[in-house]
Amino acid sequence: MRILQVSSARSFGGGERHLADLSRGLVVRGHKLFFALSGGSPLLAELDFVPQENLFTLAPRNALDIGGALRLARVAREKKVDVIHAHVARDYLPAAFATRRARAARLVVTRHVLFPLSRIHRRSLSNVSRVIAVSGAVERALREQDIFDQKKIRVVANGVDVARFAGARCESEQARREFERARREPGRDATGKTFRVGIVGELSEVKGQEVFVRAASLVYEKFGASVEFVIAGEDDANAGRYRARVERLITELGLESRVHLKGRCDDVARMLASLDVFVSASRTESFGMAMAEALACGVPVVATATEGAREVVEDGSTGLIVPIGDAAAIAAAVVSLLEDEARRLAFAARASSSARERFALERMVEETERVYAEAVGR
Repeated sequence: MRILQVSSARSFGGGERHLADLSRGLVVRGHKLFFALSGGSPLLAELDFVPQENLFTLAPRNALDIGGALRLARVAREKKVDVIHAHVARDYLPAAFATRRARAARLVVTRHVLFPLSRIHRRSLSNVSRVIAVSGAVERALREQDIFDQKKIRVVANGVDVARFAGARCESEQARREFERARREPGRDATGKTFRVGIVGELSEVKGQEVFVRAASLVYEKFGASVEFVIAGEDDANAGRYRARVERLITELGLESRVHLKGRCDDVARMLASLDVFVSASRTESFGMAMAEALACGVPVVATATEGAREVVEDGSTGLIVPIGDAAAIAAAVVSLLEDEARRLAFAARASSSARERFALERMVEETERVYAEAVGR
């Protein structure tokens, strides 16, 4: 098939990782892909397998960008596209308009979040062929909103490159050296063990880094200098204001030497592989890509009870689920895993196995391919 992927994303998160991995898999399976992206798109660095002539800087600027929609339609006609696939909500309406102009193409949209769509989408997206929900929680939200014909909704759970993340932990000699180097940093206890606990994601109230820092303070009271904490992610949406709040809290709690704000992480697999426990302190998660990646690395997860966490983490088996916003509960769960090495290692082993069985990238690509085939009537 010939597929036009549309994404006006201006920052790189779980949805963009999903699109890059999906696209690579589709190319391997023999499909022809084209991309409509925003200027300076963060996706460009991940699409080195795509010929330059298949990359277009013409993603819609917003939901009412008629000019952008017309450009999409022209590319779809010229490239004889079978499927136009939109991944960001503001791209849905222009993609729907473009599909009406490129009559041979069929429209597929992916919904990555739980936030409700506007009622205007009921009529404007009436020509959608299939709607992909990245989790059961997103599917339930879509059905409750009753925007789309429910027969068109398909669940295709996010996948991760399990081999890459498992390799970062178990096979890559470079990752192992970094892992050991992290253990030799100043602050080890008498046994030579430095525990490492981390959180990954955009710096925002929704992701809960302040809650994580408060939990870190309680864990530090228990373990002292034999534990360190890592916060990886950027404050793209808040002009640095939320990061400043997190930095102030770290200072107030006297954790400057133990909590490290890493900013953007270019090698998430290697960073995750260095952790003993991964924490998700989110208020809401539609899926939780970072949690699935941590499991693929063989790292136990302590997560707040978001919709996504309850789907990704098997409570008491691959991780522990705690109440949302409860720093003390997060800390208690982390401490319980750090204190009990046998339990922690058992969780780690089951995490790796669960990731291989449930989050394989090949499964996600194959299921998406099936949705495309349904959309075009093959």
